[in-house]
Amino acid sequence: MSQPTPIAPAEYQLRLAKAQRLLAEHNLDALLLPAGTSLRYFTGVAWGLSERFLGAVLPREGELVYVAPAFEEPKVRELLVLDGPLAVWEEHDSPFELVARLLKEQNAGRVAVEGTTPFFMGEALRQAAPSVELVDAAPVVDGCRMQKSAAEVAIIEHAMGVTLDIHRRVRDRLAVGVTNTEIARWIDAEHRAAGADNGSTFAIVAFGESTAFPHGPKGEQRLAEGDTVLVDTGCTFDGYHSDLTRTYVFGEPTARQRQIWEIEREAQAAAFAAAQPGAPCEAVDAAARAVLERHGLGPDYQTPGLPHRTGHGLGMDIHEAPYLVRGNQTPLAEGMVGSIEPMICVYGELGVRLEDHFVVTPAGPRWLSEPSASLDRPFG
Repeated sequence: MSQPTPIAPAEYQLRLAKAQRLLAEHNLDALLLPAGTSLRYFTGVAWGLSERFLGAVLPREGELVYVAPAFEEPKVRELLVLDGPLAVWEEHDSPFELVARLLKEQNAGRVAVEGTTPFFMGEALRQAAPSVELVDAAPVVDGCRMQKSAAEVAIIEHAMGVTLDIHRRVRDRLAVGVTNTEIARWIDAEHRAAGADNGSTFAIVAFGESTAFPHGPKGEQRLAEGDTVLVDTGCTFDGYHSDLTRTYVFGEPTARQRQIWEIEREAQAAAFAAAQPGAPCEAVDAAARAVLERHGLGPDYQTPGLPHRTGHGLGMDIHEAPYLVRGNQTPLAEGMVGSIEPMICVYGELGVRLEDHFVVTPAGPRWLSEPSASLDRPFG
């Protein structure tokens, strides 16, 4: 499978320009970006968050300024997709004194701070710049990241295709006595072989009663005839995630397994149908729960039933805005990508989750992976 086309430098420029427009709309003077996915989203610089501040300051007008430890300067310059000034600080210095000076040069009074910024960094900046008001950057960051470009959707769809193909081949490897940890290691190796950034970002493999735990079992399990099998895994390409769950039965399904699986499939289809442009995010969650309640599950977050939200946004973070949950009235808009996974948890018995992702188009939602058609033919 050919590799997806990376995000072009021109797209990063468009993202920065949109962020600056949103800063102006919300009466904000600058955006502070620490290392992490938002820094990568806006600049292309991939760097993990640590105790040493590395990031960027984007003023409402003018060019972005990178900030880094002095000893990392040569490496950071190699990573730059967009050229720009780079301010550095030595190990004995406070990086936030440096950031405060940059903000003062921009006459920045209200600064939007990206949501993953650690508390200690925010507090250090408050002390260094006591006259600066720090506010939540969600209107700017989410305002840019929630709606994906065609290039972003193409990368995500590629990642989904790789993961779905691995899901298909997992089923062929199942045998009595195989362990969930063996399968998880194999999935990781296959993601690596397919060219994913770093193998699997995660791999939940569960058998039998443990399939009812949304985030998987504790320790090792061995597969037995008739077990429910749940596999939830994903990877990244160019920093963009895949995230897919499939549930089926090893052997001949019981009437109960069929019943719960069919309800889950019906709930997923109803949620997808509700994911129309302009509809509030909570409508997707409500559509799934209406199906479950009609079949006597729930209500609300009670089990047997769905104890968590129906879905989440996905992009450079595996869970990001918008969230498909009650109370979220954010309207679905073109380019938004999200999961639909109204898991049915029957603790002590089984769990069924079918998770696929969609993108909102002007004509309605479009699946980015082919949903399971039936329990007997989960991969068509």
